Amino acid sequence: MPDGGLILIITVVILALAFDYINGFHDTANAIATSISTKALSPRVAIILAASMNLIGALTFTGVAKTIGKGIADPFVLSNGMWIVVAAMLAAIVWNLITWWYGIPSSSSHALIGSLVGAVIASAGFSAVNYHGFVNILKSLIFSPIIALVLGFGIMLSLMWLFRNFAPAKMTRNFKTFQIFSAAFQAFMHGTNDAQKAMGVITFALIAGGFQDTTDIPLWVKISAALAMAAGTATGGWRIIRTVGRGIIKIQPVNGFAADFTSSIVILVATLYKLPVSTTHVISSAIMGVGAAKGFNKVKWDVAGKIVTTWIITLPITAVLAAVLYWLLGLFFF
Repeated sequence: MPDGGLILIITVVILALAFDYINGFHDTANAIATSISTKALSPRVAIILAASMNLIGALTFTGVAKTIGKGIADPFVLSNGMWIVVAAMLAAIVWNLITWWYGIPSSSSHALIGSLVGAVIASAGFSAVNYHGFVNILKSLIFSPIIALVLGFGIMLSLMWLFRNFAPAKMTRNFKTFQIFSAAFQAFMHGTNDAQKAMGVITFALIAGGFQDTTDIPLWVKISAALAMAAGTATGGWRIIRTVGRGIIKIQPVNGFAADFTSSIVILVATLYKLPVSTTHVISSAIMGVGAAKGFNKVKWDVAGKIVTTWIITLPITAVLAAVLYWLLGLFFF
């Protein structure tokens, strides 16, 4: 492999791990916003817990990584596969930083998928996209928040009925304890799904660059992606934590537990089926569902509306941005 190819794959790995790191602090809110909001955990303890469980989760599964590595396009046949990944990573990172700066809990998953599709189309045309795989991924991204909303509504109603005779003070005390476990579970599940996306992208580039000939995820890729995600989580994304923890509904311990438990179940099922989902979308929708169970007026629908709008526009914006970046890279480098 020429020196240029080696330098390019090193660049891809650095960008993918940077995306994973940003994903960590961008999506930290998914696991710990509710437990911080209710004071079930202090911010420091919550972040340490989330980073640790993210690391363990990231090392546990690889199915989602393989879906990303081959589900959107075939890396074995793309002529400029590594440049596609460079453009996609740059576009996803830029979008993540913009939404983080404004405190909007947008989807890193949508940003990554949209960017990859846009870069593939810019490189090899629409026919190069694996539409069967892409549609399956798109379905999981669309339906998982809807399922989380409905499930969160149902779980919250069930908890309200089961504990209807409990004193409010006792409820608060008990569910603050439960929240510690639900936050840990949520952080673990976040690692099982989100960290694998960077693993899949690196593997995609390794195949496209001729560095490996299978879709198996190398051990060094698993470890580096897991560590990057955990390091990002440890940094904390306070702007988004404020939006998720306080902006959608007024979080109480029972609400927080219900939202964490709901989102964890949805992400677990998706991971077992090797499907990438947006943990941001899932937890935000779970919070909306939980809040709606206590009364639709309890949900700050204006904030929810802004989040939904960001969900909708992320895929097309990142696709166009990645396509433009691929074109610009081509002008200067290949």
